[in-house]
Amino acid sequence: MLDSHSRTITISFFFLLLPTAFFPLTYASPAPSPRLFSKIYAFGDSFTDTGNTHSTTGPYSFGYVSEPPYGTTFFHRSTNRYSDGRLVVDFLATTLSLPFLPPYLSRAADFSHGVNFAVAGSTAIDHDFYVKNNVTIDITPQSLMTELMWFDKYLEEKGCKERGSPKCRALTEDALFWVGEIGANDYAYSYTSSVPHNVIQQLAIKNAINFVEALLLRGAKYVVVQGLPLIGCLPLTLILAPSDDRDDMGCSASINRQTYNHNEILQNKLNELRKKYPQAIVSYADYFAAYHTVMKNPAAYGFSEPLKACCGSGGGPYNFDIFATCGSRNVSKACSEPNKYINWDGVHLTEAMYKVVSDMFFHRGYCKPPFQVILTAKGRVKQNIYD
Repeated sequence: MLDSHSRTITISFFFLLLPTAFFPLTYASPAPSPRLFSKIYAFGDSFTDTGNTHSTTGPYSFGYVSEPPYGTTFFHRSTNRYSDGRLVVDFLATTLSLPFLPPYLSRAADFSHGVNFAVAGSTAIDHDFYVKNNVTIDITPQSLMTELMWFDKYLEEKGCKERGSPKCRALTEDALFWVGEIGANDYAYSYTSSVPHNVIQQLAIKNAINFVEALLLRGAKYVVVQGLPLIGCLPLTLILAPSDDRDDMGCSASINRQTYNHNEILQNKLNELRKKYPQAIVSYADYFAAYHTVMKNPAAYGFSEPLKACCGSGGGPYNFDIFATCGSRNVSKACSEPNKYINWDGVHLTEAMYKVVSDMFFHRGYCKPPFQVILTAKGRVKQNIYD
């Protein structure tokens, strides 16, 4: 059982991954096929970040992302993704017949097919808010506003000087905008503070919606916004939650209720944006529902360990110790079959789970409106261009 000091340390690094320099990577492109989109722009936190973080300035106890066993399932080496392999955004790129997205901080990368601005540890609420409220455990300065500023800088460097100009339209109208899950860090950082929960919820959702609207104002026509996943099913959450705080899946009932409420409000606000910008398609990727479906019958999706971390230590029902996390030398090791596990390192998911969720987003109707609606609409526009 963790003492109060240990609990504070643990919560402070929930999803906390800090950005730094990136080692350039070369990826093989998917097999050539007709491309509906020429590029993807991605935003979010560690569930979407493809390399804007690095071990040397990484968080306490999660400072091994640049080393094995991270990345070993697919890449056979670390790519600074907090998983054993590919993320949802990687499966998105493959689905659209595009190369994997390079991280923005890899300034020498080829950005011709898109950029990933997501930063692990980032928040929906600006960092200054936490500074003013003495929330000292938020040591990640990046937020959605940071990612928006990076995007604006990217557009300017590509010659987009005036919104609505041909150059700007060429950079935005032929792109899919992927807003990965964001907000989990806001709840985590404020957990032990005096800032009321409802204040965090209101500000996090407001900033996320303002961010999506900012993309629409910059010319985005096709946007997918992910909701929060089942945070109450993560091993880190489960070692903190009281033993009597459990739902029928064995997850934290209170945290999952909080997450569900967040997502409901977010969806209502997205509906308002759709009415305001009818020329755009804004789809909601229901991460909560997809994850919940898997957790209700994990064996049907090939999982035998729904709650235990594949890469961790300590054994027990969760195989998670905040003081000996994935990659810790001579202490923590990865399981032999990551494809049987939903959770990778106690906070992030395995490639196998990301693959299942991606399939649910792109082919099983867990996007609202369905992902196929976006593809059909984009194909119709592209056909009209060539007619």
